[in-house]
Amino acid sequence: MKNIRNFCIIAHIDHGKSTLADRLLEFTGAVSERDSQDQLLDDMDLEKERGITIKSHAIQMNYKFNNNDYILNLIDTPGHVDFSYEVSRSIAACEGALLIVDAAQGIQAQTISNLYLALDNDLEIIPVLNKIDLPSADPEVVKDEIVDLLGCEKEEIIAASAKTGIGISEIIKAIINRIPPPKGDPKAPLQAMIFDSVYNTFRGIEAYFKIINGSIQKGEKVKFMSTGKEYLAEEIGALRLVQFPEKIMKAGDVGYIISGIKEAKEVQVGDTITSVLNPAKEPVKGFEEVKPMVFAGIYPVDNEDFEELRSSMEKLQLNDASLTYETESSVALGFGFRCGFLGMLHMEIIQERLEREFEMTVITTVPNVSYYAYKHNNEKLIIHNPSDYPDPSTLSYVEEPYIKAQIITKSDFIGQVMNLCISKRGELKNQVYLSIDRVEISFEMPLGEIVFDFYDKLKSVSKGYASFDYYPMDYKVSNLAKLDILLNGDPVDALSALVHKDNSYALGKKLCSKLKELIPRQQFDIAIQSAIGSKIISRETVKALRKDVTAKCYGGDISRKKKLLEKQKDGKKKMKQFGKVSIPQDAFLNYFKSGE
Repeated sequence: MKNIRNFCIIAHIDHGKSTLADRLLEFTGAVSERDSQDQLLDDMDLEKERGITIKSHAIQMNYKFNNNDYILNLIDTPGHVDFSYEVSRSIAACEGALLIVDAAQGIQAQTISNLYLALDNDLEIIPVLNKIDLPSADPEVVKDEIVDLLGCEKEEIIAASAKTGIGISEIIKAIINRIPPPKGDPKAPLQAMIFDSVYNTFRGIEAYFKIINGSIQKGEKVKFMSTGKEYLAEEIGALRLVQFPEKIMKAGDVGYIISGIKEAKEVQVGDTITSVLNPAKEPVKGFEEVKPMVFAGIYPVDNEDFEELRSSMEKLQLNDASLTYETESSVALGFGFRCGFLGMLHMEIIQERLEREFEMTVITTVPNVSYYAYKHNNEKLIIHNPSDYPDPSTLSYVEEPYIKAQIITKSDFIGQVMNLCISKRGELKNQVYLSIDRVEISFEMPLGEIVFDFYDKLKSVSKGYASFDYYPMDYKVSNLAKLDILLNGDPVDALSALVHKDNSYALGKKLCSKLKELIPRQQFDIAIQSAIGSKIISRETVKALRKDVTAKCYGGDISRKKKLLEKQKDGKKKMKQFGKVSIPQDAFLNYFKSGE
């Protein structure tokens, strides 16, 4: 055990985590020159296309140092704020972390957030200053920032360039010398914590674990403590570039287990594996329960695909434990799922993965957050969906979730960033200058205001320089209203939204004009209205298709034309009474894709 090192890489998005992981693998010989490629651990096409890490990836490296053979288990982590749950799970399986800071961009919001996660878990932090070869790099200033943040010595910071390979040997030495070996008792009963899992079509579910205490042998009978089910450890092994089967694994090891599990529900991330013959008395403390921040409905385009969508969601949840879902139905869209996501990017990635990995084309409804509604009789309701919103006359008050937003930007853009936050009902709490031209601004603002396009707008007002991170706070009383969309007087449940009363008029007008463009003309007029309660706040009309009924009247008295037009008018009136407005699925798709 004294020669095992488990560590992860944490950093803000685009500070060079994946490139550094590539260099470490090459340096230790874990990957041959022939197999070498950029972003080696990012195995999804989506990750390579977008240049971001979505999943954390575990890989084992062997390295000889001072005539001792060391096993280095690296877990590469995502950098985006929406995937912080992935980071927290990786951190739970490690004893140390490499904190990567870009020498050109300095400390960013997610750097601080991930660092606090690591410190909460008592990890040994090794600061690495990356991209020192860039012409725009300012290593001395950024080193001072790191010293202020960590309280470490300047000499402890390793200067490196993952692209050119500078400083890689120093990083490996620091990992071996500074990160402690895992603690645990190899002779105690088996306790292995599951930190990830993937679905393999041929072999069932592969669970990734870290052994805290005890040991596990191939062919041994094991028990998953949260479900109480027993399985045979058909194959165990280490996670190298390809899976490397082993006969026995002991405390401190990170590896995988295949036991022929076919049902996704039977494996839970954070669960403990123990031996059937010599079971542990209690499970290892797993991770915190995931708290979804953004909710949206996901529906199949064709209702016949509902069961297929259900099995796709189960397999996807296995690989992404931060996704939560439950079944729901909508009058307009049929059967689907109400899903909880960690953020808008997370939602976008899930939708894309459903289409790519499972070939499921889905409709995603308008994203919203969850609210607490308190009735006059003190009954508390949790509202995930606008259609669950009770009658306003029975309500005492409604609370919405607030977040603490932390924005780090160049001092030139303070005005624009503040205007944006205030327009989203934000309240300035703090402003700290990290250096002469970089400032950290803290705001308290409603989560509902940032789920749509806040991040994109922040990037555009700061010319791409601002970094953003947020922490959930408590719920606060708010003046909310349910905005309904009516078509010829009938509300369409899939288009309802909970909005702040101050924004409701502008939003209602915008939605009506958007729908006017998307709904095809029919044989009768279609009235599109937005309403709050019984009060109509805006209206648009899709005019009816008209046939030129007077074409056959050439010459003659005007009364003949009037008679035909009146007859047509009566027909349209009758048609409107019986005609139902049906919104085609592609109109729904375009409406929700437009991000309104």
